[in-house]
Amino acid sequence: MKPFVITLPYPVSANAYWATRIIPAKNGKPAMAITYVTKEAEAYKQAVAWKCKGAGLREPITGRVQIDVQLYPARPQDWQKRQRQQGATWDDTVRCIDLDNANKVLLDALKGVAMEDDKWVRRMVAERMEPDAEGARVVVTITPLGVERPQVDLFGEVAA
Repeated sequence: MKPFVITLPYPVSANAYWATRIIPAKNGKPAMAITYVTKEAEAYKQAVAWKCKGAGLREPITGRVQIDVQLYPARPQDWQKRQRQQGATWDDTVRCIDLDNANKVLLDALKGVAMEDDKWVRRMVAERMEPDAEGARVVVTITPLGVERPQVDLFGEVAA
């Protein structure tokens, strides 16, 4: 199976993806905290699912995968001024979610849609890209990984 490449909307931050609510103590039961996926997160997951289906992915990729993520933040209106003043590092000042926050949100949104489960991710490469004219987005490449032949001892038995 060849790699599946898809351009997705810019992910919501993990800080906005999950929320926690405290349920007060009642009838002798202690107070408890419940963490849940927000409405904003549900909308993002649904948008990712529709994009994947629209790109022709009908069933999740099964087994081991490699995920490559290219995160493109929005290009600010004053980008040319920043570029003149700061040179090659101008995009370091552009507002962007952390890569680790983006990765967690993406993996959660892709689970069951583009890949079976994030437990199958064996390799992941993520990079923050320079903002461009195409706008804020994330480009994800999912590459199925074959299982290498297990090591065989001298007598033809699979080593434990």
